[in-house]
Amino acid sequence: MTPPLPDDPRPWQVLARRYLIRKPPWLVLRQDHVRLPTGAEIAEYWVSEYPPWVNVVAVTAADQVVLVRQYRHGLGAVHYEVPAGVVDEADADPETAARRELLAETGYGGGRWSRLLTLSANPGLQSNLSYSFLAEGVEVVGRPEPEPTEDLRVHLTPVSRLAPLIAAGEVVQALHVAALQAYLLRRRGPG
Repeated sequence: MTPPLPDDPRPWQVLARRYLIRKPPWLVLRQDHVRLPTGAEIAEYWVSEYPPWVNVVAVTAADQVVLVRQYRHGLGAVHYEVPAGVVDEADADPETAARRELLAETGYGGGRWSRLLTLSANPGLQSNLSYSFLAEGVEVVGRPEPEPTEDLRVHLTPVSRLAPLIAAGEVVQALHVAALQAYLLRRRGPG
């Protein structure tokens, strides 16, 4: 992380906080009354609290990316995604959660793991971060065991097809697109 710069903006002061709804992990909404460093106040600033999220760009030895397709009710549509989920309280860290999600959703595991990038979906309105991992050389190590609320289809996609899939709008989850693009940039190397 970049160290603070001398002229960085200062944090806001929280004068009051109350929760409007608490139905973790998917719907926690708080309302803060804040004072900005300028002295201005915002009496009603809403923040959605979520647990940390994880995403996995999983690549097989045959240079295929393990993608899933699933229906997303918010959009009412089916698209390609990378295996993903939330960090549970039982997970030791985000990588543990990412390994668990990859195995549960696809049956793939193993390989060499590294952190790809850490992002916020919306730092102005959400409290969580999303951790993306690269898993290279993954292979089938078990049967997929998706949660009862998940209806997934696993697709092995040649790396050469990723950019065209993204350009065609077949991957619409912004955090997943970012992880895939970061992977493609890493493959391309410096310059």
